[in-house]
Order: sequence, then C-alpha cells, then structure tokens
Amino acid sequence: MNNFSEISLSELQIKVDDWIKKYGVRYFNELTNTAILMEEVGEVARIMARRYGEQSEKENDKNKNLADELADVLFVLICIANQTGVSLGKALNENFEKKSTRDSERHKKNTKLK
Repeated sequence: MNNFSEISLSELQIKVDDWIKKYGVRYFNELTNTAILMEEVGEVARIMARRYGEQSEKENDKNKNLADELADVLFVLICIANQTGVSLGKALNENFEKKSTRDSERHKKNTKLK
C-alpha cells in the first residue's frame, strides 16, 4: 500500500487519474461530481454535528470514520480539479498569496479571536 503522508498535490492528482482509468472507467461528468462532493461534505458535516457539535450521535453514526469521509471529499475534489484542468498545487499557492496579502492584519486585529 502507498504511503500518502509525503505526497504532493500534483502526485495526488496523478494517482486519482490513474485510479479512475484503472477502476472507474471514466470520470463522472462535472455536475455529477459536484453533486457527489456535496454528498461527501454532508457526511463530514453529519459526523461533525453529532460528534463535536450539539446534536446527539445516533448509534449507527458512532462507527463512521471522519478520516475516511474527509478522504472521500478530497478524492472527489481532486476528480473535479483533474477534469477541469485545475492544478491544485498552483491554485493553493495562489490562494495562500491572496490570503496573506488581503488578510495580513485582519485576523490579528479581530477581537473575537483573542
């Protein structure tokens, strides 16, 4: 089994693409993958609301694996990036730059965070 702890985003994108070609036949279309992403995010939200939030956790929810659900979200997100030509590594670097410039003092000055 592969160790994903030190894998780059571009390598992840390649691994997902290889998996789709080997096991998935083809990507679902972009709209279907967006709907699947929302389903997966909903599963994460259900765990968070029940395990860490104020909702009570149902017996059949107690065995749900947060890490696995987060990995499902990441997998589908990578599928969408692959099929739309987005380099997640490049996009994340650009996003950090935007946030660092725009929010360089914003959070430090937020009294709600102290």
